[in-house]
Amino acid sequence: MKGIKGKRVLVTGASQGIGLAIAERLLNDGARVMIGDVCRPEVSDKVLQNLNEKHEGRVFATYLDVTNEQAVVKAFIETRDLFGGLDILINNAGINHQSPSHLFSAEDFDRVVSVNLRGPFLCSREAIKIFLEQGSGLILNNSSNHEVIPKPSFLAYSVSKGGLGNLTRTLALEYADRGIRVNAVAPGATLTPLNASWSGDDEKRARVERRIPLGRAASPAEVANIFAFLTSDEALYVTGHTIFADGGLTLHNDFRENWSS
Repeated sequence: MKGIKGKRVLVTGASQGIGLAIAERLLNDGARVMIGDVCRPEVSDKVLQNLNEKHEGRVFATYLDVTNEQAVVKAFIETRDLFGGLDILINNAGINHQSPSHLFSAEDFDRVVSVNLRGPFLCSREAIKIFLEQGSGLILNNSSNHEVIPKPSFLAYSVSKGGLGNLTRTLALEYADRGIRVNAVAPGATLTPLNASWSGDDEKRARVERRIPLGRAASPAEVANIFAFLTSDEALYVTGHTIFADGGLTLHNDFRENWSS
């Protein structure tokens, strides 16, 4: 896609799922990619080795715990020094914990919000410092359709993604006049390890997919395609928006029939 070749990219949480698919797509389009992840070294090394077979010299990895401020600062210094700058940050790292809201522990709530919202804040802050020196830059956040759709027992996840949507809009407005764009992609049901509780079970998967107007879950590569578009020169006039790549879930499938009137 136009304008991606040679771009310097940092993707958080990129050892699996959508993050890995984004890294692979942008590498295929000619970008240089730093994979930032909190995973074990042997996992990171294996991912890096696999990607290097096709993209040697353009893909690197660094330890990045997005909840640790010092680790975030260090990772961005390392990336800037390696690439000579940074063009694109993709805040992808995310976790979930399910529990009835009245039983949700403060510890679990804080953990989800720390990864899904505080982490993107810390990473965006460090990226913007680099972007301001350069006069340009792009931040893309991996949100969720739960940015706008509440779901019982998903309290912390929904709160974090709702906050991520407003983080996207706030930073886009604040830095638009300094050459910095900020957008988000909100996937729906996607076949990733985060959704392993249903994606690997035919019966559970069928129940999920019946709720989706398009009738199926997305592959990580399909979501990565949206990130690639927003990364490209084709989207230079887009900022402050969340694109919902959810098979129509935000259309409220229950209203396909006019039961209300």
